[in-house]
Amino acid sequence: MVKFAANLSMMFNEYPFTERFTKAAEAGFKGVEYLFPYHETVENISNILNKNGLTQVLFNMPAGIWEMGDRGLACLPGREQEFADGVYNALKYALALDCKQVHAMAGKLDRRFTQEQQNECYITNIQYAADVMAEHNIDLLIEPINTRDMPEYFLTTPTQAEELLSFIDRKNVFIQLDLYHCQIMEGDLLRTIERLWGKFKHIQIASVPGRNEPDKGEVNYLWLFNKLDEMGYQGWIGCEYYPEGYTKEGLGWFLKAQP
Repeated sequence: MVKFAANLSMMFNEYPFTERFTKAAEAGFKGVEYLFPYHETVENISNILNKNGLTQVLFNMPAGIWEMGDRGLACLPGREQEFADGVYNALKYALALDCKQVHAMAGKLDRRFTQEQQNECYITNIQYAADVMAEHNIDLLIEPINTRDMPEYFLTTPTQAEELLSFIDRKNVFIQLDLYHCQIMEGDLLRTIERLWGKFKHIQIASVPGRNEPDKGEVNYLWLFNKLDEMGYQGWIGCEYYPEGYTKEGLGWFLKAQP
């Protein structure tokens, strides 16, 4: 049976962040993910997780100065120390929250550098982060993000992510397969899942094109859930979507996906 993690950066956002954990648990979710935890203390988040019996499934490493347009640091020459500092900050949270996977955002293309220079910087940084995380049995995830939602992002397709994995060459680095982004960029979702089997460790979902509840739009997610179950998928499915209204009112798909 596939298992779902509520993305608390998007879901239950009619409540303050620290209240969303309880709301997710009350709705039947067993795991949670979100973009960044760093505005809260690890002690506070840990207590909330334990109180609600929730698994911390995933969060992002620090991604630079978001308000200034940063969307990650891994591909940016000259910011390696900032990236490295973020690795250890993320590690502190991951250990305290017993989180077994962390996502390193790639960053946007910087036209002052060649594609080759940014590729080399990205690979070196991801290898560094992976080696640090590996000492604590934590997986590092890389995620292709579509060019419509995030123009100029470095990593945009499952094909590119698969190619980069071969150069990174670390056993604890996997693809974070957001099917919303994949559908926009390459489509053919089931064949993509089959091709990348064993190379991804986490799936995320949202409707296409609206990025709302997964029972809307052009993708038949209930069918895909059954296929993933048949294939023996053991990872989590992160619900990274924007509810059209109150979160709880849009969870009909979640009830249908349960046995």
